[in-house]
Amino acid sequence: MNIDFSLLLVLLVAFCGIVWAIGAMLKQGSSWPVEYARSFFPLLLLVLVLRSFVFEPFRIPSGSMKPTLLIGDFILVNKFAYGVRLPVIHKKIVNGSNPERGDVAVFRYPRDPKFDYIKRIVGLPGDHIQYRDKTLTVNGVVAAQVLVGNYQDPDGGRARVIEKTETIGDMTHQMLITDNGNNGTMEFTVPEGTYFAVGDNRDNSNDSRYWGPVPEENLVGKAFLVWMHFNWQNGGVKWGRIGDRII
Repeated sequence: MNIDFSLLLVLLVAFCGIVWAIGAMLKQGSSWPVEYARSFFPLLLLVLVLRSFVFEPFRIPSGSMKPTLLIGDFILVNKFAYGVRLPVIHKKIVNGSNPERGDVAVFRYPRDPKFDYIKRIVGLPGDHIQYRDKTLTVNGVVAAQVLVGNYQDPDGGRARVIEKTETIGDMTHQMLITDNGNNGTMEFTVPEGTYFAVGDNRDNSNDSRYWGPVPEENLVGKAFLVWMHFNWQNGGVKWGRIGDRII
């Protein structure tokens, strides 16, 4: 079940505030409902403000961003990087920076905005994107790949996976491709007001190559830190990942 925590927090803050206000007007401040509302209101309001406008935690549920992000990573997302938006209605109230090529961004899935996706931005508005033979080209410039070696999947994947570094502009990051003959080709020009996003686990990612670009209004924020890793199916906590920067 997908829970809208922003909506839940807004409703809880509103409920506690109303109960507290009514209790004060009726001079019933010592009753237990009013006491609880008065105690929880500032805490819930603080959580709402931090989560909506500063940093929001997310958990990585899939391997589409391996090796950068693993299943079970808990990450922090900078909510003001691309502009401040109101919770629930997502209306921008303060402008921020524009996404850059290479950013790892969280956004609301264009086909079903109830779900949050995380991918790497590789195409900006107006860019011409080509993907051929497992190689990305942006505006005629090939994203250089350098072999790292065979990838040892911490989740025990059986397919032979190759790890490489990939350089897009000034940004170099790790990426994966599978050792198979799936060499699909696509070309796309990114419309104004949208961004092209792909997973680092290039052959195991549902991304803009299949459902199109990400509208600017769907952007949630820029991922920047792994603050915890827990995957009970694969050894529980990985202490070495805590504090890793996301690049």
